Amino acid sequence: MDITARSEYAVRTMLTLAASSTVVEGRTGSYVDPRGEPVSVESLAQAQDLPRKFLEAIVADLRKAGLITSRRGARGGYLLARPEAEIRVGDIIRAVDGPLAEVRGLRPHDTTYTGEAQHLPTLWVATRAALRQVLDGTTLAQLRAGNWPAAVSELLRQPDAWESR
Repeated sequence: MDITARSEYAVRTMLTLAASSTVVEGRTGSYVDPRGEPVSVESLAQAQDLPRKFLEAIVADLRKAGLITSRRGARGGYLLARPEAEIRVGDIIRAVDGPLAEVRGLRPHDTTYTGEAQHLPTLWVATRAALRQVLDGTTLAQLRAGNWPAAVSELLRQPDAWESR
């Protein structure tokens, strides 16, 4: 799997917004305080050393996906649309890059092969399921805290997890 710069920058941006968000505990659960201080694209770019123009397009995609909100004005900028514990890393990646797994532009379950390769779609679907387990199973809050879900912790304990191949 190739994690694009677009996806990486989007996750880093969301982590920065999460760090600056104010979450309020209400009677019906937690929510992001809309009166919190929005963060400008310039500040986001500086915080993570990202190219501003590229980040503007990423922020637009995140807003369109409903992951962040914007506030206009001199003190305007961006805020998380909901608490970081409700935002999955997979949602961030999908917002800027589309589906987590594709094979030549097709969804894994839409591929077909004949002969010796006939079972390949099953492997592609399993690969997508593994990506979903990690990326949809990890929230922005967990990533920020390094508090991994059990499935991710198990993968990280594998002897060869940190080895390049």
